[in-house]
Amino acid sequence: MTARAIPGSQRRGACPGLSAPMLTGDGLLVRLLPIGAVPLAAFASLCAAAREHGNGIVEITARGSIQVRGLNAASAPRFADAVAALNIAAADGIPVLTNALSGLDTEEIFDANEFAADLRRALTRRSLAASLAPKISVAIDGGGALNLDGLAADVRLHAERSNGAVALRICVGGDAASASQLGGIAPADGVEAVNRLLDVVAQRGCEVRARDIVAAEGIAAFRSAIADLLIADTQPPSARKSCEAIGLHWLRDGSLACGMGLPFGHADATILERLAEAAEEAGTIGIRAVADRVLMIIGLTHASAAAFAAAAERLGFIVHADDPRRQVVACAGAPICASAHMAARAIAPLIAESMAPLVDETLTIHISGCAKGCAHPGPTALTAVGTPGGCALVANGSARDSPFAVIATDELAAAIARYARETTHEDNHV
Repeated sequence: MTARAIPGSQRRGACPGLSAPMLTGDGLLVRLLPIGAVPLAAFASLCAAAREHGNGIVEITARGSIQVRGLNAASAPRFADAVAALNIAAADGIPVLTNALSGLDTEEIFDANEFAADLRRALTRRSLAASLAPKISVAIDGGGALNLDGLAADVRLHAERSNGAVALRICVGGDAASASQLGGIAPADGVEAVNRLLDVVAQRGCEVRARDIVAAEGIAAFRSAIADLLIADTQPPSARKSCEAIGLHWLRDGSLACGMGLPFGHADATILERLAEAAEEAGTIGIRAVADRVLMIIGLTHASAAAFAAAAERLGFIVHADDPRRQVVACAGAPICASAHMAARAIAPLIAESMAPLVDETLTIHISGCAKGCAHPGPTALTAVGTPGGCALVANGSARDSPFAVIATDELAAAIARYARETTHEDNHV
């Protein structure tokens, strides 16, 4: 990988890759999307570089990217060079996302890793990213146990069996529930189909997303673009069981992977280095950053899994699916983000603590420093939005929706606990 940082990009809505860091409240931010598992030594070196060249804050995003904060004009190029030397295949360009355990999952029916590599090469040859909106992405779901149903993407391909063979169901503009279905295609036509669909988006301008086209025009242009590739398909999309990345997962070779969450999506680089040390002591082979702000540790044995999970928990990571911190989504907030009116990340632990007696997997709280809602663009049960006049509360909506109340920020934890109790009480009496 050859990436040279260009310090100081301030374009909002852009993706701050290694070659184009973004200016935020705590300096420059860069984002990288490693392909596959990062060897433990390389992961530890990445964390050390984040501490040496930045402020030591490392984040895992909702899409499974790694973000490093606190760089400056002088240190950003040095950080990019340090990452390039690690050979972790982390590249700029259109994100092509795969399942958390792609290539390792016992239930996977399609090699999403190989397909994604072919697609990345095709997209790079065409230099298509320059003609598309910064946050355009493609999701390739190989049909494994840890699916990508909750992840929104401009183009989605999901492997499923059709008449005894594997086909790719293709859709655009959303997550599995909201995206518009186009039909099925043969795996051999997948790269061509994605290129054609992205061409449809590019023709509308570099600020347009697939969902915008669907909203304005419907799916006719998309379907027409791949009409000759669609195969006979009368079956409705198959139902998918819910998946949980946190916890232990059996792999094809008989080893285990352990998924653990970063509380509110971030951790100190030194703590992450200690995690890598614990993983090495447990005999694992690498770490994957995956969707929903999770790290997946690859290659545990049945004998070492429990001890490793306990060590990770002592370091502060989330190792239980019912941890109340998972029900609170928070952005970086002030003063880390220059746009924020509220210290979302500092408030989040207090919210989680107040929510602990009321943990309900359906009750997600979003703490957003401003109305952009970067940490969770979609609706949640309750969204708290920082504004110049206080904290705006939105029920069953997103950070951009109209609030039902505005309160003082120091009243937020109590207000959310009260709302959660009332909601739980109402649900129990329906």
